[in-house]
Amino acid sequence: MNSFESLVSLNLIPQIGSVRLGRLLEYFEKPEEIFKASRQSLEALVGSRISENIVSFDTGSLDNDLASARRAGIEIITLFDESYPQNLRNIQGLPIVLYVLGKITEGDNLSLGIVGSRRASFYGLSSAERFAAELALNKLTIVSGMARGVDTYAHRGALKAHGRTIAVLGSGINHIYPPENRDLADKIAKSGAVVSEFPMETKPLAQNFPRRNRLISGLSLGVLVTEAARNSGALITVDFALEQGREVFALPGRIDASGSMGTNELLKQGAKLVTCSEDILEELNLNTFYNNGQGAAGMEAGILSEKEEKILYNCLSHEAAAIDELVERTCLSSIQVSELILRLQLKKLIRELPGKQFIRSC
Repeated sequence: MNSFESLVSLNLIPQIGSVRLGRLLEYFEKPEEIFKASRQSLEALVGSRISENIVSFDTGSLDNDLASARRAGIEIITLFDESYPQNLRNIQGLPIVLYVLGKITEGDNLSLGIVGSRRASFYGLSSAERFAAELALNKLTIVSGMARGVDTYAHRGALKAHGRTIAVLGSGINHIYPPENRDLADKIAKSGAVVSEFPMETKPLAQNFPRRNRLISGLSLGVLVTEAARNSGALITVDFALEQGREVFALPGRIDASGSMGTNELLKQGAKLVTCSEDILEELNLNTFYNNGQGAAGMEAGILSEKEEKILYNCLSHEAAAIDELVERTCLSSIQVSELILRLQLKKLIRELPGKQFIRSC
């Protein structure tokens, strides 16, 4: 086995993470040397059970995993690769390998995690979608776990803004969970990435999701919680964020709503209260970056002014119009029209009807 194959193999062995890998590499220097070592030398470093798993490792499982990844168009990145996400290099217990459907880019270093309840209210869901869209327009990559509820709406918001988003799974990529988000995963992969540290055939077991949560925060500069009850799994992500030195943001909720008790408690404990996306940009010191033309102004859509918003608004009435019609009326590109539509929706000036039709709100 070469170095790459050895790292993937070690990731296939239960209970070997980056901490034990580091201990092994201090002694053996190269990953491939670990599989050439004697049981006795391995036992001294990682104990009898893990050493037995290494010595008896079946290379057939490696072949199956690599073949499965190739068939699915998955890129496998190891922690020694230059393309390994920079933000993850700074966390404790970083994953040995990442399975990536799509592409991770250098721009994804500017990422924000958005998490919350799987059974969120309309307030929590719509807030997740709105904040994700606005931040994506400002060139932040939105990271979440593609779970039901807030996670799904966060990814959708980023996609609606034609921005980048990363979904971190608690299963192998061959077992997308929840299954109804299969189409969403495909859309995310086209303009971002679906990521997992788990081998391809790993099922979505309950114990996998806390591990998944540490990667959501680890990939991000900070984490926004839009709505969470006291026992919400989203709060596990917050704990990891604090351990990793990430910023924690929370939306205030009604004091008598059980679904907001977790977020309100976070605010009492010192999380940064957020009422608009500018609060997050300012806290992350990204306002100057974007005001210098590096953010939304640098999007493929180009610089869009209030004048162009008025042009599009004036092309709308109380009769529904499709994007193609608006492109023809305004002489703007479809990407520009889509961005302007999102801006006007966020300002509640227009609304969307079934079939991607748009009308004025008033």
